[in-house]
Amino acid sequence: MPPRVLAADEIERQLNDLPEWSGDQESLRRTATAPDFPTAIRLVDEVAKIAEEMNHHPDMDIRWRRVHFSLRTHVSKGVTQYDIELAHRIEGAIGELTSARGAG
Repeated sequence: MPPRVLAADEIERQLNDLPEWSGDQESLRRTATAPDFPTAIRLVDEVAKIAEEMNHHPDMDIRWRRVHFSLRTHVSKGVTQYDIELAHRIEGAIGELTSARGAG
């Protein structure tokens, strides 16, 4: 059985801990700005490793220094707790890679 899609109020409450993220029952979204292109690529690489560990893969789009993330559990056709957990892990990777370089 696929994971349960979270109710709108559950998503809103959990996004309080992820202030850079937005979303609804369809998807969670965030754009991160790296200080330079190589750091943006490292961020994508780090998130790819996290996604493999979790077996839960985000949609990522890179445009120069900006990386756009979109999370949803495709089998459930919406946002599940897996997406919230992945968003927290991505946020950690963003913090690690950009705080030392002065962007976010």
